[in-house]
Amino acid sequence: MDSVRNLVHGAGLGLRRGFIGEILNAPPTNVGFYEVAPENWMPIGGKYGKQFRALTERYPFVCHGLSLSIGSSDPLDEQFVRDLKGFLRLHGIKFYSEHLSYCSDGGHLYDLMPIPFTEAAVRHVAGRIRRVQDILEQRIAIENISYYAAPGQEMAEIDFFNAVVAEADCDVLIDINNIYVNSVNHGYDPEAFLRAMPAERIAYAHIAGHYVEAEDFLVDTHGAPVVDPVWGLLNKAYDWFGVFPTLLERDFNLPPLTELLGEVDTISQIQQHWLMDSRKQVA
Repeated sequence: MDSVRNLVHGAGLGLRRGFIGEILNAPPTNVGFYEVAPENWMPIGGKYGKQFRALTERYPFVCHGLSLSIGSSDPLDEQFVRDLKGFLRLHGIKFYSEHLSYCSDGGHLYDLMPIPFTEAAVRHVAGRIRRVQDILEQRIAIENISYYAAPGQEMAEIDFFNAVVAEADCDVLIDINNIYVNSVNHGYDPEAFLRAMPAERIAYAHIAGHYVEAEDFLVDTHGAPVVDPVWGLLNKAYDWFGVFPTLLERDFNLPPLTELLGEVDTISQIQQHWLMDSRKQVA
């Protein structure tokens, strides 16, 4: 089971329907791969379906799920996983990731809810991840989420996260912004959290912006430019773990595509800095 780290490279961009036509007409040269939520594209036909197929035939793609609800007590939706497998194969999509959360309880909740940080939850979630990997016949990556409450907490967030990915034997999608948001909201050291991530499991990363509700309360919106402390954490991650594929997420308040590509350029520049530095050290 290959990690996405060996399948896509460089700086990525989350694909949105609003600028799919622009990308087809004038393909950006600085985007190494694209990411989509499969739930938003699996049922799409017509014009958008054709445009999407034209892009997946030309560029590397990964999928980042929204509705698997990996931590739920509801039965795992294995039919969805099988449909997803067909979608990935149809479009030659390289990899699939999901959030370490749940979004259903007898029906969809339309939000990503935090899983209790307990030993019982580790066993429950890891078993479901292993089942998904068995059906897909490939490794998946699990993302650290932003959260605003920690009900039933028995262990630290990082210990819970690492225990799940170790027992599931899956990869990790690091969300740099989520680490920063949680560090402010829950009062921990973001660099210590990042440093404790399992380096050998890192597949790729997300970077995004957030909303400042108050000095000690941030909201993970993916609706603003990336801020300097988050860029700084990405620098630290490359310093400690080496350069890995990194994708810009922007879901709301979408600016012109040129502005997003400017942030993609920033990712590329940071990556090139560390790649050049590592070559100097080898030489």
